[in-house]
Amino acid sequence: MIDSLMRQSPGSHVFVLCMDRQTKEIVNRLDIAGVTCISLAEVETEELLQAKKTRGVAEYCWTLSPALPWHIFQNHPEIDLLTYLDSDLLFYSPTQPIFDEIRDSSIAIIEHRFAPRLRNREVNGRFCVEWVTFRRSEEGMACLSRWRDQCIEWCYYRLEDGKMGDQKYLDEWPDRYKNCHIIEHPGAGVAPWNYEKHAFSVDATGAIIVDASPLIFYHFHQFQLLDNGGFDRLSTFYTSICPEPNEVYLAYESALMQTLERVRKITPGFSGGLRSSRHVTRRRWAQQYLPFALKELLRRFLRY
Repeated sequence: MIDSLMRQSPGSHVFVLCMDRQTKEIVNRLDIAGVTCISLAEVETEELLQAKKTRGVAEYCWTLSPALPWHIFQNHPEIDLLTYLDSDLLFYSPTQPIFDEIRDSSIAIIEHRFAPRLRNREVNGRFCVEWVTFRRSEEGMACLSRWRDQCIEWCYYRLEDGKMGDQKYLDEWPDRYKNCHIIEHPGAGVAPWNYEKHAFSVDATGAIIVDASPLIFYHFHQFQLLDNGGFDRLSTFYTSICPEPNEVYLAYESALMQTLERVRKITPGFSGGLRSSRHVTRRRWAQQYLPFALKELLRRFLRY
């Protein structure tokens, strides 16, 4: 994600929240210009540490979504505009069209844009916490502060009382904050839950086009690197309706392998995050033979 962002939008500065010591050591040794590592201990307050006791790993990561930009704003008064990004993105063209669209808005968020058959999933959140921009304005900071407090109070992987993780809190923002902008560029936020409603092509320069616009970034939800050197792109929940955009995934797979090679020069044999190929075989079996209701239960709670 970082390499592609720097390539497409030179001059960007990225703050990486390192969830463990090894991550910080590796990212620092990669020596990427424009990258600042922040350790988890730097961000954790007493409130966060208390919340951590009741959260799973993913839930605590979501709890930290607003805590990271809040921490950066508090410690870098020179920053006026800051965007939170998920790490499982790849950038295919410059981000400037998004910022041209945002203009002087205090807040900018992006919808999931679910495909019609998945529209019922909007109950878990209309907006996706993959790109969230805040301006150092009274309104922008009020929004960020409130989101941070909300996530510290409650951030769990379940739908409960109008809440779901860190993302459903965003549903009220367009009505609550008059300078909240909903990003509309069709090349932003393309993802497994919406790619089936788009047409993909490659132009004469090799750029990937989604409908009639350049693809800016794709969100690689569910993607896994495997311990046998392969990849697990998506479950049949998505691909049985429409194959994934192959050129988009090929670019990501190439970028991941190049990055993994660089990391292994620093830490030989590094295998952090690589999924067992046997696990994928079991998951494929479950997708093929288990009843739909049971598959949904497993998908939600066990992440098979």
